[in-house]
Amino acid sequence: MSSTWTACSPWNRCRRPVPHNTSFRPPPAGTTPEEDRGGHPPIRILIVDDSAVIRRLVSGVIETDPRLEVVSTAPNGVIALQKVAQFQPDLVILDVEMPELDGLGALVEIRKHWPTLPVIMFSTLTERGAATTIDALTRGATDYVTKPTSLGSADLARERVREQLVPKILAFCRHPGRRTPVVPRRPGLSIPAALTAKAPPPVRLPAARLARSPRPVNALVIGVSTGGPNALATLLPQIDARFPVPILVVQHMPPMFTRLMAERLDAICSLHVAEATEGCVVEPGNIWIAPGDFHMVPRREGKRVLLTLASTPQENSCRPSVDPLFAAAASIYGAGVLGLILTGMGQDGLRGAGEIRKAGGRIIVQDEPSSVVWGMPGAVVRAGLADAVVPLDTIAAQLALAVAATPLSSEGPSMATTGTAKPLHAH
Repeated sequence: MSSTWTACSPWNRCRRPVPHNTSFRPPPAGTTPEEDRGGHPPIRILIVDDSAVIRRLVSGVIETDPRLEVVSTAPNGVIALQKVAQFQPDLVILDVEMPELDGLGALVEIRKHWPTLPVIMFSTLTERGAATTIDALTRGATDYVTKPTSLGSADLARERVREQLVPKILAFCRHPGRRTPVVPRRPGLSIPAALTAKAPPPVRLPAARLARSPRPVNALVIGVSTGGPNALATLLPQIDARFPVPILVVQHMPPMFTRLMAERLDAICSLHVAEATEGCVVEPGNIWIAPGDFHMVPRREGKRVLLTLASTPQENSCRPSVDPLFAAAASIYGAGVLGLILTGMGQDGLRGAGEIRKAGGRIIVQDEPSSVVWGMPGAVVRAGLADAVVPLDTIAAQLALAVAATPLSSEGPSMATTGTAKPLHAH
């Protein structure tokens, strides 16, 4: 990560809050598109990429959907900033590597002047591309998609882009021209500003419901998708090194991305954070991140619980998926499993949350205002499976209450341990 980066995010513990009061001006006169979305105008998109081929490919994908409109394109960050000011798009698709001003530089400027404008990074599926994309997410990018590679067909490439891109555009721009910024609840903890997908109001159950339970917790399992990197970077550093149970996390990301995210989380957390490997021993003091393209499934072997990485078919169009983790954890830990559903699109984790509740475990859900997209959390709430629905900045306290009845393992972190030391981890 560049040492010159000064943008606020949980990753660098900056204490300068990002402004969230910039409003969007209406499009210039004469540029209002035909309203063909049931009274809503098409979502207006700016495409920024130094490759003319990519600009044409993405434009072609977007223009096949009547709900979307490409208002302009730009070959670099300098021209992109001019066109954001000129066209006032609803969303920007931003390449990473470009001449004159690259995507990261352009993103920083966009966040200064248009802090609530959704920005989707268009990244290559390479080590360098993954690292840069993680940088972009921590600088305030709303989400990312990966460029198609080695598909052997332009039609397949377009279909891959359409599958990744269009649902995210629709989620972030549900009502063009009417944005509700996601405002961090604590100074210095920045969540990427984006549209919150509207859903029925959450059923807010009393937080004390978790605190009153005398049952010990044996494991914490977390499912998260869109908005996850910053949500995890906000939450996990708040968990004390004495947390008495292991933590298993599924974040929807491809290979390389999950490893890099785990490395960066490890640098800011009291607990040890790593990408899971086959046969890892699940024990307190560790946070294991499911690797991209593998389901992470705990299994019992004698008195120990180990991790299996499975390349079985996708679930909910995802691998890793939250459902296999939650279901396996419910089978192993029963009423001792605590599930947490954070921000994300879709409903991955819904089935698994049901399995946890059937086993007698409990579910905490991130609330809508603090979520980038309230898809996964909202699905669990609407199904009546949530024990508590709370803002992101209070989840760590809820977790502490939930595990209060759990004795510290002799193999786990010592009660004398502070947030400055990491416990040993097992492989």
